Amino acid sequence: MTEANDTAEAGRGKISVCIITGNERKNIRRCLESVKWADEIVVVDSFSTDGTAAIVDEYTSRHYFHRWIGYIGQKSVAKSLARCEWILFVDADEAVSGELRAEIASVFAKGVPDDVNGFDFPRQVWFLNRWIRHGDWYPDTKLRLFRRTRGACAGQEPHEKVVVEGRIGHLKSPLHHYTYDSIQDQISTLNRFSTISAEGGHFSRSRAKVLYGIFAHAPFRFFRCYFLKLGFLDGLPGLIIAVASSFGTFIKYAKLWEKQINVKPQ
Repeated sequence: MTEANDTAEAGRGKISVCIITGNERKNIRRCLESVKWADEIVVVDSFSTDGTAAIVDEYTSRHYFHRWIGYIGQKSVAKSLARCEWILFVDADEAVSGELRAEIASVFAKGVPDDVNGFDFPRQVWFLNRWIRHGDWYPDTKLRLFRRTRGACAGQEPHEKVVVEGRIGHLKSPLHHYTYDSIQDQISTLNRFSTISAEGGHFSRSRAKVLYGIFAHAPFRFFRCYFLKLGFLDGLPGLIIAVASSFGTFIKYAKLWEKQINVKPQ
């Protein structure tokens, strides 16, 4: 048996938790504490300067530095460094709940069928001192646990996703997401993400589709989040989320429109 096969066999049935990070001192310890049970922890750091690296070194020796190349690229780097059969992606501002950990352990103890190559599960957000249980933010199902050789990082920046070959299993317990510290942080992130989306999409959408997004997608985003998905049951935070989500959609398309009208004729 070759050395590569030895490594693959040693990692069979085990889980590598892969985390990308950059200046996440306020979040990273909570994240790492929640995955101490994993067979290995791989962290790819985009050269943090706030003390994040020192905290990571307390939990794993598999700590690497790589220049930032986007969410999809950075997670692909982390995946390439993992050695176990299974990969679990966890972001620095997330934490594996005790319930999710127990459910994963139970499924793996029974044995994962050979034709199941990934698992998805709900993600639940902590925002304005409460768990959000409705609207666009819940259940926010994510496919994050998958066989290393059967999954790949895909999507469109800044919204990466995992694409898996074969059958997907479903877990019920949540991944916890500590997404925003405040409303100001929420608006700042919406502004940043809308710029990233606009940078990647202004040539791929027609002017008509962009205008449709401004006048139709943005209002519908509020209606869906607040009414269709019962966001109003989360009280005032539910209203804030619905309005901000609609605004984020509006400003993304507005930035796309701005870029299109600023393209100089050939």
